[in-house]
Amino acid sequence: MEFMKKSWKGLLLCLMIAVPSSILGKQFAIIGGPVFAIIAGMILATLVKDKSTFEPGVKFTSKKILQYAVVLLGFGMNLEVVMETGKQSLPIIICTISTSLIISYILHKALRMPEKISTLIGVGSSICGGSAIAATAPVIDAEEEEVAQAISVIFLFNVLAALIFPILGSKLGFSTTSGEAFGIFAGTAVNDTSSVTAAASTWDSMYQLGSQTLDKAVTVKLTRTLAIIPITLVLACVRARKAEVESGGNVSLKKVFPFFILFFIGASLITTVAISMGVPVTVFNPLKELSKFFIIMAMAAIGFNTDVVKLVKSGGRPILLGMSCWVGITAVTLIMQHLMHIW
Repeated sequence: MEFMKKSWKGLLLCLMIAVPSSILGKQFAIIGGPVFAIIAGMILATLVKDKSTFEPGVKFTSKKILQYAVVLLGFGMNLEVVMETGKQSLPIIICTISTSLIISYILHKALRMPEKISTLIGVGSSICGGSAIAATAPVIDAEEEEVAQAISVIFLFNVLAALIFPILGSKLGFSTTSGEAFGIFAGTAVNDTSSVTAAASTWDSMYQLGSQTLDKAVTVKLTRTLAIIPITLVLACVRARKAEVESGGNVSLKKVFPFFILFFIGASLITTVAISMGVPVTVFNPLKELSKFFIIMAMAAIGFNTDVVKLVKSGGRPILLGMSCWVGITAVTLIMQHLMHIW
C-alpha cells in the first residue's frame, strides 16, 4: 500500500506515454514503440520542473517492469521450433554475435568509450536489439542515459537495414523463388524484431512469396534471442569478479545474478511443453504483447530520466561503434551464408 502511494504518479506517467507510443509503433513498425516512448519521455522531462513526485514509480518502471518484460518474452519462445531452425542458422548466429562483441570490445578500448554503453550496443547489435538491451541493462547496472543511447543507436541502423537490405539482397542475387536465404540473412543481420519483420515482409511482397521469408526470419531471430541467457550470465559473473577486485573481498554472485533470466527460461519451457501437448500457440499471444508493452513503458521511464544534452554531446562515438558492429555483422552473415551455400 505504501509502495503504491509513492509510485502511482510515476507509473501512471509511464503508462500515459506508453499507450500512444504503442499505437504509433504499430502504425510505423520500422520505428517501433520503444523509440516513440523514449522520445516522448525526453520531451516530457523538459516540461516537468519537479520530477521528485514521479521518481519512485519511474524508477520502478525502468528497473523492475523492464525485467518483467524480459520474463514475458519467454512466452514467445517455442524451443522445439527454435532448435530445429538453429541447426541451420546457429553457426551464422555464433559468428555474428562473436563479431559484434569483439568489435565493441576493441572500439571500447580504442575510442575510450564507457564500458557499459559499449556492452549495451555490442549486445543489442548482435542479439535482438531492444530486448537484449532490456535484459542486459539491469545486469550491468546501466544508467538511463546509457540505455537511451544504445536504443537510439540500434534504432538508427534498424531503419537503415529495413530500407537497404531488400535492395542489397536483390543486387547480391539471393533466391527469389524461396524466402529461405533472405530470411536467414534478415534474421541474423538485422538486430530488432520490428526491422527484421519489415525487411522480410518487403522481400515477400517484392517476389510474391506469401510469408515464406517472414516466417524464416522471425524463427531465426528467436534463435538469436536465446543468446540472452548465456550473455547475461557471463556478464553477471564478470561484474561480480570486478566488484571483488575493487572491494578487495568476496562479493556474493547472488547479489548480481540475473534471477529474472531463470523466469525467462521457465516461461520458454512452459510454452514449449504446452504447445507440444496441443495448446494453440495463439494462447500465448497476449503475454507476448504484454512483454512488448512493458518494454515500451520501461523505455518511457528511461526517456523521462535521460539528460538530453548529455545524450547529444556523447552521441558520436556510440554511433561509430553501432555502425562498425552493424557492418561487421552484415559482412560475416554474407560470408557464412556463401560458405554454407545458403543463397
